Amino acid sequence: MDGGNQSKDSEFLLLGLSERPEQQRILFWMFLSMYLVTVVGNVLIILAISSDSRLHTPMYFFLANLSFTDLFFVTNTIPKMLVNLQSQNKAISHAGCLTQLYFLVSLVALDNLILAVMAYDRYVAICRPLHYTTAMSPKLCILLVTLCWVLSVLYGLIHTLLMTRVTFCGVRKIHYIFCEMYVLLRLACSDIQINHTVLVATGCFIFLIPLGFMIMSYVRIVRAIVRIPSAAGKYKAFSTCASHLAVVSLFYGTLGMVYLQPLNTYSMKDSVATVMYAVVTPMMNPFIYSLRNKDMHGALGRLLQGKAFQRLT
Repeated sequence: MDGGNQSKDSEFLLLGLSERPEQQRILFWMFLSMYLVTVVGNVLIILAISSDSRLHTPMYFFLANLSFTDLFFVTNTIPKMLVNLQSQNKAISHAGCLTQLYFLVSLVALDNLILAVMAYDRYVAICRPLHYTTAMSPKLCILLVTLCWVLSVLYGLIHTLLMTRVTFCGVRKIHYIFCEMYVLLRLACSDIQINHTVLVATGCFIFLIPLGFMIMSYVRIVRAIVRIPSAAGKYKAFSTCASHLAVVSLFYGTLGMVYLQPLNTYSMKDSVATVMYAVVTPMMNPFIYSLRNKDMHGALGRLLQGKAFQRLT
């Protein structure tokens, strides 16, 4: 018991992607640039949606929540990583590591659930357009987002509490940019069968069920689009889903590269995939949603020119 308590009070070493000083300098500026782009992009999306009444619709309400989640997600991991890259002290306390893990797990789940809700919104908009206003009422939108938050908080809490029961021993070096679930489980010297079982069971509920729901939604959406007689109508209907479909593909593609493999094969080579879903995806989402969206272009233009705020005052 004493050894277990001592190991729990000890620190982990967040070594990042490289221990070479010259590579760390390059990584510092690269991740700092990506972090700033992510923060600016997501903040602009949130401000544009909140300040422009024309974007006060369910689709943009969910998008604002997605941007807030991505903003919180990168802030949970990248600042600590930047400090470590500039400092010789790579240590993170046991409590700090579990706190980072909790927010990481919760926010990944929240991202996933919000994407599922956005898929439902697109399904209603295209397959049941006459009932869209009543089907996607403000009360329902708030209820869906609240449910996403509650489920993600519980999901993160379950895994973080289970991780407090794990004993770590030996060298506690983490060759990643943050405290990640699979990496911590590989460092454990106690039985992690319960952690692994719960991880698979809850992962199926939080990730696979929403993914299946999104797939079914898009199957029906495609069928509805095919039945549209005009080419212009088909293009307009598909364009409303293209951004969401691109974000879903990027999110699940990078997440699958990390987690769709046995726990005992998880190694340093997966660090690139981890960076993809933890850094690149939140950075790309604002660009994907604003690239071909004329309403978002207009809102961003008015925001940058100050017209949106002038109308509010």
